[in-house]
Amino acid sequence: MEMLTHKGYNGSIETSVEDNVLHGKVLCINDLVTYEATTLADLKKEFIAAVDDYLETYKLAE
Repeated sequence: MEMLTHKGYNGSIETSVEDNVLHGKVLCINDLVTYEATTLADLKKEFIAAVDDYLETYKLAE
């Protein structure tokens, strides 16, 4: 299975043929953090943004 990686976090890569989109979620965390895009390059950007946003939100919650 292909995965995205950023700052020690892994994310899935899923496809929706019906909707013609790629999507995924950050794996192995206790929250649901998802992302989607129409190209693999954009999916990677959205994954990185989702991880960075998650880390910023988590830092604010501490």
